[in-house]
Amino acid sequence: MTHTIINPESLHNPVAFGYSHLARATGEIVFIAGQYASDGDGQVTSEDFADQVRQSFANLGKALAAAGLDYSNVVQIRTHIVDHDLAKLEILAKAVREIWGDQPPTQTLTGVAALALPGMLFEVDAIAVTG
Repeated sequence: MTHTIINPESLHNPVAFGYSHLARATGEIVFIAGQYASDGDGQVTSEDFADQVRQSFANLGKALAAAGLDYSNVVQIRTHIVDHDLAKLEILAKAVREIWGDQPPTQTLTGVAALALPGMLFEVDAIAVTG
């Protein structure tokens, strides 16, 4: 394994919120730029937030695969949500659980007024490590 997820008992359990407190990693570090719900031409694929989250993570998976990695190599994600609220947090947490189960990577979520392109509601970047 390239990393170990750590959630100290002295801190709250963050897994239900879609993240872990620490990741101890070994190996080469791979940085993945922000992925959003884009098609092959860079156009936003949907106006729906949940659809954008799913497509963004699918695109993250494609970027990881290009480096010979998969989601299990990810130690940190940073997510950016336009007009963040608790309903959007629930959608994000569900997507994270579907991918990483009870061992999600560390995560920092930032609520933003806008992202790079019109119609973008969500973006995720990542740090992964090789085995």
